[in-house]
Amino acid sequence: MTTATQTKLARVFIDGEAGTTGLEIRERLAGVAGIDVKSIDPAKRKDRAARADMLRDVDLVVLCLPDDAARETVALADELGAQAPKIVDASTAHRVAEGWAYGFAELTPGHADVIRRATRVANPGCYPTGGIALLRPLVDAGIIEPDYPITVNAVSGYSGGGRTMIEAYEAGTAPSFELYGLGLEHKHVPELQMYSGLSRRPIFVPSVGNFRQGMLVSVPLHLDTLPGKPCLRDIELVLEEHYRGSAYVSVIAEPSAQMNRLEAEALNGTDKLELYVFGKAALNQAVLVARLDNLGKGAAGAAVQNIELMLGL
Repeated sequence: MTTATQTKLARVFIDGEAGTTGLEIRERLAGVAGIDVKSIDPAKRKDRAARADMLRDVDLVVLCLPDDAARETVALADELGAQAPKIVDASTAHRVAEGWAYGFAELTPGHADVIRRATRVANPGCYPTGGIALLRPLVDAGIIEPDYPITVNAVSGYSGGGRTMIEAYEAGTAPSFELYGLGLEHKHVPELQMYSGLSRRPIFVPSVGNFRQGMLVSVPLHLDTLPGKPCLRDIELVLEEHYRGSAYVSVIAEPSAQMNRLEAEALNGTDKLELYVFGKAALNQAVLVARLDNLGKGAAGAAVQNIELMLGL
C-alpha cells in the first residue's frame, strides 16, 4: 500500500502546436515536471465547440497563432468566464493591450511576481527582448532620457520569419541577407518603445540572414550626448546590477579587449540572453549588443519561463 499522494499535473494546451514556436514550446515542456500537455484532435481544431471544451479542460493555453486567430481564441475564453484558462499569447496581438502582463520577467525588479499573479501574459517578441533588455535599465537609471533618439539594429535567423520565409530559405530561393521593415512600421516597434520606457519612437531596422536561428540586437550610442556623459563601465555597471542573480540574462564584462566580432548563433538551443557593452572611450561612442536564440529566450524559452511562473512550478 502506498502512502504517497499524487500531485495533480497542470494541464497545458498549445493552440498552434504544429508551428515553429509551438513545436519548440512542446519540446521544452516535455522536460518540465508537473505539466501534462494536451492536444486537440486535428480534425476538430477549427470546431468552436471542441475548442471551447479544450479551454475548459486545461489550466493554461499557449497561443501560437496569427494575431487574428489569437484574438478569436481570447474572445472564446472570455465567454467561458470563471472556466477560462490562463493564457500565454505568443502572437503580437496583445503585447501592448490593457489588462495583459508583459512576459519579460526581468523587465524590472519584481516583474516576475506580476507574471505569477497574471491570468493573461503576452509573450515578448524576439527583437524587442534584446532591445528592451539593453535599454530599460538605462532609462530607469537616467543614463538614457526617455526622449533620446534611439536606433535599434538587429539580425535574426530565418526561423523567426514564418512559414513562407522558412520555406524560401530552405529551398535555396531566398537571398543570403536582407534588410526589411524599411517603412519603419515593424509590428515590434510599439512594444519596443513602451517597455523600454521611451517617449520618442525608436528607429528599428531588422534584417534576416541565411541561418536558421540566432539573433543579435544592437544599439549605437554617442556617450557625450547622454546625461552625465557616462563611460562604458558606467553603462555596464547599471546592466550588471539590474540582472544580478538572473538565471537567464548575463552581462559579459568589459568585452572590448577580448573580441572585435560577435556571431549570432552561439546561444542556439539555449534560453540564455547575453548583453555586451562595446566601444571606445576616446571616441565617446558605444554599441550595446544583445545576443540570444530567437526561438529560445526570444520565443519558446520565454513562454516556458512564463508558464512556470503562472502555474507556480
